Amino acid sequence: MQVYLNGSFVGHTEASVSVADRAFVFGDGIYEVVRVVNGRFFMEDEHMARMDEGLEGLKIHLNENQRNQISDIGRKLISMNGLDEGQAKVYIQITRGAAWPRTHTFPDPPAEPTVYLAAESFMPHTQLHKEGVDTITVSDVRWSRCNLKTVNLLPNTLAKQEAKERGVNSAIMIRDGVITESPNANIFGVKDGVLRTYPATNYILNGITRQAVLAIADEEGVDVNLQPIEERELFEMDELFFTGTTTDIQPINRVNDRNIGSGKPGPVCKKIQTFYNKKLEG
Repeated sequence: MQVYLNGSFVGHTEASVSVADRAFVFGDGIYEVVRVVNGRFFMEDEHMARMDEGLEGLKIHLNENQRNQISDIGRKLISMNGLDEGQAKVYIQITRGAAWPRTHTFPDPPAEPTVYLAAESFMPHTQLHKEGVDTITVSDVRWSRCNLKTVNLLPNTLAKQEAKERGVNSAIMIRDGVITESPNANIFGVKDGVLRTYPATNYILNGITRQAVLAIADEEGVDVNLQPIEERELFEMDELFFTGTTTDIQPINRVNDRNIGSGKPGPVCKKIQTFYNKKLEG
């Protein structure tokens, strides 16, 4: 597999970064994952806008030429790795770069940012979309800038691992008595035909698939209430589902061994799935 690192296309086993890279020692970087369907980058502008938001939030500065090359690099990787047909994903990571000595303040003068991209094939979780998944609840112990898609993912990793150890697909994070999101996806609830989801604040990542679902709801006349689902309301929901770039629209059947609604994928989720798949397939 060919990857891109700091101006060069190299084999993935040959790519390496310095141990002084600030992503390694501080988690000082952002990332994006873009879905690609038959060579078409899905919702690319939205992904690039969120990448820019993350860079601005962390005060990492790419020069204009570097920034403008990102999309072209992704396309070249798709071609170089023979991924023009079928589904794939492009991973983008940008860090503040390598600097020594190690210090909590930004390097002065600024380091050259590390820019890394990779592309690989992707197989949608079609069976899970049809059958739904089981989950658990966990405390949301992440920092309060979850709107920035940074590489600081240890709380997410621990939550996902706890779910795995308990034999379920994922976790539902709860902060101050309300549902925020999952370790790697946003969450929607349905009550009496109305979609409920956490508003786009600093406590969640404003997922690109989340944005697509809200657009579909607007187009198809599905009412939306941007109000967090309280933990006490969880089992009053008729439906729950995850949304994410590699998650797609994934129904949640059970939480903590208790059914959500009928315990099976519900009609609103199925409707959203149908319209989302049409968007994804172009």
